Formats: sequence, structure tokens, C-alpha cells
Amino acid sequence: QVQLVESGGGLVQPGGSLRLSCVGPGKTLSAFAIVWFRQAPGKEREGVSCANGGDGRVYYAESVEGRFSISRDNAKNTIHLQMNSLKPEDTAVYYCATDGGLICLRNWAGREYDYRGQGTQVTVSS
Repeated sequence: QVQLVESGGGLVQPGGSLRLSCVGPGKTLSAFAIVWFRQAPGKEREGVSCANGGDGRVYYAESVEGRFSISRDNAKNTIHLQMNSLKPEDTAVYYCATDGGLICLRNWAGREYDYRGQGTQVTVSS
């Protein structure tokens, strides 16, 4: 069982920034591919970003490319999602997840994951 815990969500004005964090046990986050996805009411779940476990490769959804940045702090077993230039359409519950694999698969944005956190709410509104 892999337990992931997200934090860092909140209310921010359009154009603002937030940094989300996902903490996992032991060496989980440094070894595994980790994905961030979001779920807004009435909308399909959307994969936002994925980071490979070992080679540093990262991937982004087109909707967040250039605005969001995923990074690891392996010493703290944490993976961050830096979100800049936020838009109202970014409003959603954000989750981090993994299936224990080492790389982001081609369908990383739409697949199911065995383990995910409880989510953190991000609201972008003036």
C-alpha cells in the first residue's frame, strides 16, 4: 500500500500562483513515476503532468504547458507541482498518483492508477 498526501491548494486570483506538494513514504517518490491529475465538477478527469522515476523526464498536458512545472525533492520524498498564471479553468481537485511503475506511459494522462492521495482543492477566482 502506497500512501500519498497532497497539500498546498487554496484560493487564488487569476494570474496567481500556487505550489502543490505530494509526500510519499520512504523512497517511493524517488523511484516511481508520479502523475498529477485533476478533477473538476462535471468534467472529465484530466492528467496534468507526469514525471519519470529515474531519468528526469517530465510531461505536461497541453492545457498547462508553459505554466505548470513538476519537480522532485527526493531528500524529502516530495514531488511538487508549481502552477503559475492560473486561470479559472484550472479550478479542480488535484491529486497525485502512481501505479508503482518507473516511467510515464504513453497514455499517462488518461489511465487509472493504483494509488492516489485524497486530493487538494485549487480554486482560481476573483
